[in-house]
Amino acid sequence: MTLEFSPFFPWPVLIGFGILALVLCVLSFWRRVRGASLRTIALAALLLALSNPTLLQEDREQLSTIVPIVVDRSQSQQTDERKRQTDEALAELRDRFSRYPNIETRIVEVADDPDSDTPSTRLYTALRSAVSDVPPARLGAAIFVTDGQIHDLPGTNQDLGFTAPVHGLITGQPDEFDRRVEVVRAPRFGIVNEEQELTLRVVDDGRATNTPAQVTVRMNGDQIATFRASPGANTPFPFTVPRAGNNVMEFSVDELPGEVTTANNRAVHVIDGIRQNLRVLLVSGEPHAGERAWRNLLKSDASVDLVHFTILRPPEKQDGTPINELSLIAFPTRELFVEKIKDFDLIIFDRYKHRGVLPILYYDYISQYVQNGGALLIAAGPEHASEDSIALTPLEQVLPASPTGEVHSAGFYPHLSEVGQKHPVTRGLDGSGQTPPAWGRWFRTIDVDQPRGQTVMEGDGNRPLLVLNRQGQGRVAMLLSDQGWLWARGFEGGGPHVALYRRIAHWLMKEPELEEEALTARSSGRTLEATRQTIGDDPGPATVRFPSGRTETIPMTQAEPGQYRLERRMDEVGLFQVSNGEFSTLVHVGAVDAPEFKAMISTEETLKPYAERTHGLVTRVASGENITLPDILPVRGEVRISNPNRMSIRMTDESVLRGVNSLPLFAGFAGLSALLFAVAAMWWREGR
Repeated sequence: MTLEFSPFFPWPVLIGFGILALVLCVLSFWRRVRGASLRTIALAALLLALSNPTLLQEDREQLSTIVPIVVDRSQSQQTDERKRQTDEALAELRDRFSRYPNIETRIVEVADDPDSDTPSTRLYTALRSAVSDVPPARLGAAIFVTDGQIHDLPGTNQDLGFTAPVHGLITGQPDEFDRRVEVVRAPRFGIVNEEQELTLRVVDDGRATNTPAQVTVRMNGDQIATFRASPGANTPFPFTVPRAGNNVMEFSVDELPGEVTTANNRAVHVIDGIRQNLRVLLVSGEPHAGERAWRNLLKSDASVDLVHFTILRPPEKQDGTPINELSLIAFPTRELFVEKIKDFDLIIFDRYKHRGVLPILYYDYISQYVQNGGALLIAAGPEHASEDSIALTPLEQVLPASPTGEVHSAGFYPHLSEVGQKHPVTRGLDGSGQTPPAWGRWFRTIDVDQPRGQTVMEGDGNRPLLVLNRQGQGRVAMLLSDQGWLWARGFEGGGPHVALYRRIAHWLMKEPELEEEALTARSSGRTLEATRQTIGDDPGPATVRFPSGRTETIPMTQAEPGQYRLERRMDEVGLFQVSNGEFSTLVHVGAVDAPEFKAMISTEETLKPYAERTHGLVTRVASGENITLPDILPVRGEVRISNPNRMSIRMTDESVLRGVNSLPLFAGFAGLSALLFAVAAMWWREGR
């Protein structure tokens, strides 16, 4: 309640009138005039009436105290125990604050940012956003329900933007520990079959252990090594890149009993294998038009070292010309097929027949070369159906089909078989999407018995034209026609001979992207993309194991024949395992060094400096299996001391003005009566 004046005349006029009235009153008292006191009262009442005093009474409503409760729902909080502790602590806080009508809680649940490729726990940012419309004086406290892994707190000496107490309710157990493995340094590329080296480190958080940890290393799903690594120390690991293309290395460390999570006990690194030079041996039985097509294709690739021999003078050709007068290079059979056969990545026999140039034993060496992982391509011509066919040598044991001895000569359009439409070697060849294909015709095929492996291309009468087969550790391909050069020459529009020949060669040399049955996965930001390649039926859905341990079955949709895909933006970051049938692969989604995934143990140390500055407290909510929260202590005025057992809440004095009631003291009949009474009393006294 306040008193205010709203004068009818300007204050200088009223002050002048007051001075004049004061002089008159003083003279009256000095000269002892009768009624001087009443005259003074009357003049004072007149002055008060002219100054118009008004009594004001404000109608105010007390504002509530705002207490934000920031709940950590990040990935490190998704273990079963921490989720239970968080839910129970939040329910208990709701119940306790409901007993204080003058306290208004604002609950903010903070999960990982789904748009960030490097997720982190940003509780302080969420707090500032939640109270952006609240004056600092109304903020009673800030309560964090978290495991302590907060990544956006300001510096301990920086202004928080408020002076209310900061309280931390920490989930987890005080004696937590966790083991993880991380790749410190590793090459992104490596030469195939050459030794590389990477550095990894095993880290034990929350517990100092000197016992070496056992690390298991897998390359493309196959275990290649186990060794022991000292926790905290960088450990070098030498390895050899086995193949070209993507090679997935998986490192897994034995888990510790009772550790927080095993989600970070594995790490992956993808290294791209690069073939330094592909060594190809091309042996042509005799000069023919198709020989140039093979030679031009192989010579056009700078990464191919081509060794090409054409048999121009077989042993049976004896015309009496002295050897020293021949301008031919002798065929170094022993050097090529005995001493250096393992140096070749691919051997091609182009219309070659057995004419005594190669000893019969050498064909057995070639068979062993294939069985031990080599690659062989037979480009067959009429010779393959003759009595001198190499299929009648020890090479027969690795060939997927045997010739019947017949050569079929008729014009036909090469086309993909049902398997060929799904096989990555032939799938999607330009012009294959129509019947007949938009290719030129061929005019000759070599008849064979029912072949083993996959027949991916067929000729006239659905005769096998291109057969692919695995043999031992190696691979064999048979192209049962010598007419591919017609495509190279553009006959009737030509055909995709370059793409076809290159894919055959790359499949023979085990390029991963040309595997018939494979499951691959990669990540783009936080999007997981998995591809299942198959030449069979629909492989069904994929099972995805998340870093948190939960699994989800996700359907795969057919992108094209023989290829099924899934694409999903993930709400977690870390190492995912994708499985389909007997196939399984790993992929890391998000940044490898994401703070949210790197540290998993709960800690009180993060919030302690801020609680000490603001006289708050930091305590754990769990005592064994039970949840225990500190009491709530409302405090008037600034919180000056910390209470180790209570969460101090600074109650606000802020209020909002709802209205003002005014009462003019000399207005109306009351004021007029008082003034008339004073004047009348003065006249009465003077009239006696």
